Amino acid sequence: MYFVIAGIIIVILGYLWLTYNGLVTAKMRIAEALSHIDVQLKRRTDLIPNLIETVKGYTKHEKELLENVTKARTSLMKASSTEDKAKANNELSDTLKTLFAVSENYPQLKANENFAKLQDELSDTENKIAYSRQFLNSNVLDYNTKLTVFPSNLVGSLFGFKPADFFAATEEERKTVKVSF
Repeated sequence: MYFVIAGIIIVILGYLWLTYNGLVTAKMRIAEALSHIDVQLKRRTDLIPNLIETVKGYTKHEKELLENVTKARTSLMKASSTEDKAKANNELSDTLKTLFAVSENYPQLKANENFAKLQDELSDTENKIAYSRQFLNSNVLDYNTKLTVFPSNLVGSLFGFKPADFFAATEEERKTVKVSF
């Protein structure tokens, strides 16, 4: 009789231990994924001053655009929460798209080797940011699922685990892209 009760207690404690460690591991994967995003965002913000210096010489009358890129970069560097980073990232992406669109009006700029290299590096970084966002969101999905399915939801609430936020697209990014020829 005592062995049965002791066995049940050991199984329950083992389950609590394994579930708790699984939730901690999932939470750490989210932190790792966020750091991957931060590394890529930092890489992009480091490339932008070089891009602005390259563009300045060719686009003297595009001062407002260059200021907007600088402001967007600064707000990204100051962002602390996932939501703030997502918003600042989207603002910076929009201003960079505008900058590259304006560069179409300057053939010498488009032909500049430094500009082309920086544009390629930024494009590569954008792809890495997109991958990092997917990686983060996959980890958030796994973690949040563990927090909502029975019986691990009981362990999560017992130890105070809270759902994590997805790195979500803004309403602007969800709009249909209009293409005209």
